[in-house]
Amino acid sequence: MKTTLQRLGRGLAILAAAVPLGAFAFPDKPIRMVVPYSAGGGADNTARVVAQKMGEILGQTVVIDNKPGAGGVIGADVVAKATPDGYTVLYDASAFAVNGALRKLPFDPTGDFIPISLVATAPQILVVAANAPYKTVAEFVASAKKSPGKLTYASAGAGTGSHLAAEMFNEQAKIELLHIPYKGGAPALTDVMGGQVASYFGNTASTLQYVTGGKLRALAVTSKTRMKALPNTPTLAESGMPNYEVLEWNGVFLPNGTSPDRVQAIASAVQKAVADPRVRAKLQQAGLDPVGNTPQAFKSFLQTESARWHSLVKARGIRVE
Repeated sequence: MKTTLQRLGRGLAILAAAVPLGAFAFPDKPIRMVVPYSAGGGADNTARVVAQKMGEILGQTVVIDNKPGAGGVIGADVVAKATPDGYTVLYDASAFAVNGALRKLPFDPTGDFIPISLVATAPQILVVAANAPYKTVAEFVASAKKSPGKLTYASAGAGTGSHLAAEMFNEQAKIELLHIPYKGGAPALTDVMGGQVASYFGNTASTLQYVTGGKLRALAVTSKTRMKALPNTPTLAESGMPNYEVLEWNGVFLPNGTSPDRVQAIASAVQKAVADPRVRAKLQQAGLDPVGNTPQAFKSFLQTESARWHSLVKARGIRVE
């Protein structure tokens, strides 16, 4: 009997080792990854890359669910109110760290979510239409100063990274561009390419392809150093704003109350997905810097980002209707 039990135990151990850990953690149904921005935008593009690999790691399909609107608030609220069983995940962006300073939220960004992992960071690209009359930041700023409040900029929504990057640009260039908010980056890009809006601070995941394809003109990037993908495009720091630096980011969250084992399973899956060479290559091709850090490190990052942007909102008197 003892020998039989020992053999059975060894057999179960071998079987357990052969099945992915995620298969035990998520056996019942697909995981829903809510992206609170429109399909085709930067967050959506990177989410799909990461979600596919996470699904392979967890042994369960990860389905993208776009819930755009209100600068990411609508989608985030869906996740905040979801059953905390690990089957609903939020894939958000920079707006998450500032929305609390801009509007009354239906959720608590600190208390209702568990930060899981920072997926990637990237500079934004200040773009205009390919046939726009200005070819440099200096020309663009000069045009804005000639007609205060007339030159426009698009954003992926009030409070998003593209909105705040432009407001920091207004602050440091001492100009006043008129804000035209959209429900995501994809429609904003379409109207900038069509000339309906003058400019846009686009994240690299959605914008770089149109710059390299000749459909948009890049005037500058928001990082301290030039992008490898755009070596001839200067930084804003080089263009007369030495203190300018803005990085867009994407990260994963779970609803507060999710059990520690599910938190660990999702965190591990994100970290492994971002570490995968093919995923990293796709993110880098889109101009992003892969991260894939721990929940603790991501939480610390969020605290720094939130303090920084809350300060800008107060200084600029930014309001969201």
